[in-house]
Amino acid sequence: MMPRENPEESPERDLTDVSLREEREEADREMIAHRFATEKHADAVVEQARETADAVLVAAREKVDKTVDAAATRSVQAAIAEDRDVEDATLCDERALADETLRHEREARASLRTRLLPHERDATDQYLLTERARSDDALATRDDFLGMVAHDLRDLLNGIVVSSQLLAQKLEKHSDSERLLLETTRIERYGARMNRLIGDLVDVASIDAGKLAMQTGEGDVASLVLEAVEVLQITASAKGVSLAVQDVREPFLAEFDHDRLLQVLANLIANSIKFTPKGGNICVHCKRVGESLEFCVDDTGEGIPAAMLEAVFERFWQVGKNDRRGLGLGLYISRCIVEAHGGHIRAESSPGQGTRMYFTLPVSANHNP
Repeated sequence: MMPRENPEESPERDLTDVSLREEREEADREMIAHRFATEKHADAVVEQARETADAVLVAAREKVDKTVDAAATRSVQAAIAEDRDVEDATLCDERALADETLRHEREARASLRTRLLPHERDATDQYLLTERARSDDALATRDDFLGMVAHDLRDLLNGIVVSSQLLAQKLEKHSDSERLLLETTRIERYGARMNRLIGDLVDVASIDAGKLAMQTGEGDVASLVLEAVEVLQITASAKGVSLAVQDVREPFLAEFDHDRLLQVLANLIANSIKFTPKGGNICVHCKRVGESLEFCVDDTGEGIPAAMLEAVFERFWQVGKNDRRGLGLGLYISRCIVEAHGGHIRAESSPGQGTRMYFTLPVSANHNP
């Protein structure tokens, strides 16, 4: 098995190492079984050849015996018998020597394989470690670059948003204030969208590196749901979509990362708003199911084909090839966040009949029901 040089191995690499070890163990078993089968077949062929040779020899001797005059002297018969005994003994010795030589050759080949195989695997492991080191360096460089770019872009975006807000305040009494306010609002909206895209890219890079930041603590799930709905209420209203909370009023304490679960709920609700037509409805609710909390975002939108219900949680998934509403990372990031909490996420839908997005959050027995 490969030595570990990086103390922060990712789960994917752990799975790769386990898979490699299992494949090698299976290869060892197959190689041993193949060798035994080959040797067994070879032994059977040799044994069959010897039996055939013995039968030919017996037939030849019987033929000779018939040609010998029955009145031959006993001394002649004794001489023939003695010669045959010598022949049989010599043949037996030669066969035993051949068997011993073959056994030594097989042992030597097996020993050679035993010595060479570890060297070959060590070379493979060293090559893999070298490639992993190169990959780590490349990822570190990429992450550093991405971090700097994201930081600089966010600074610029914040400047754009702040400037647009200041413009909006100063232009309220302008003669063409309605038009100018519309443009400043558009700037703010575009800036917010760019900020979300940057955040998604940073999260994906963190997930790939196995370093998705999580800070769990005790919090109120009901307040979290209400906060997520409040954040997106304006967006839903602007599109003419009803967004409501159902049966989420009483406080419910649980252990979770507030910002990350808020991100999940916001992603699911925003996704529902995106694909729910004007006049549609979105309902968010949460209930306890066994040892977990089950969240649901239920909409009356376009729906998702059954064949795509699992694919929607893969990265860069889009409804169609020409869909450009986002990068297709929101549901993938949501899945990773939910799984990091020990939960599961799934979708239920039928085309034209809306979609229900569920995810669970494990809760301990000592938390209030």
